Amino acid sequence: MNKKLRVLVIAGFLLIVLVLFRLLMGHKFHSVEALQEYMQGFGIAAPLFLTAFQAFQVVVPVVPGYLGCAAGAIAFGPATGFWCNYIGISAGSIIAYFLARRFGMVILLTMFSEEQYEKWSERIKKRKSYDVFLFVATLLPLFPDDFLCYFSGVLKMNWKKFVWIILLGKPWCILAYSIAFGLIP
Repeated sequence: MNKKLRVLVIAGFLLIVLVLFRLLMGHKFHSVEALQEYMQGFGIAAPLFLTAFQAFQVVVPVVPGYLGCAAGAIAFGPATGFWCNYIGISAGSIIAYFLARRFGMVILLTMFSEEQYEKWSERIKKRKSYDVFLFVATLLPLFPDDFLCYFSGVLKMNWKKFVWIILLGKPWCILAYSIAFGLIP
């Protein structure tokens, strides 16, 4: 099971990389305007693509989420970039949680190293409340949010509580990224 899941994840990632490469091949983005013009050429599919990418990068944590946030804010501006990033990251977080509920430690250790699991398990054990820890972690940048989504599923945290923590905690950091990167001339 572990090997099959790993092969599916790698195949999905390679497919997305191939599609991105084909879409971007031959385009030189010498300015923010050039990137925005290119993205707008996809019409309504452009924000949908960003939203799907952000969900995917949580489920298959290969790219840091702030890079997608930066791209979204630069390409679509702070408001549209924020909504695409927020919806995509929140959806990906919830999907990761339910994948971990379904597949348990197998998927967690497929996506993350055992060392990372041990490190964060020890840190979390020292906390009085995992719920508060998770909420604070979603508020702050550079926390291993993707790992914590899978970890929450393995812990079998109440799914309603998890969803509320994601929906209420995620927007603030994403909003900060969207404003900061959306102001880049």
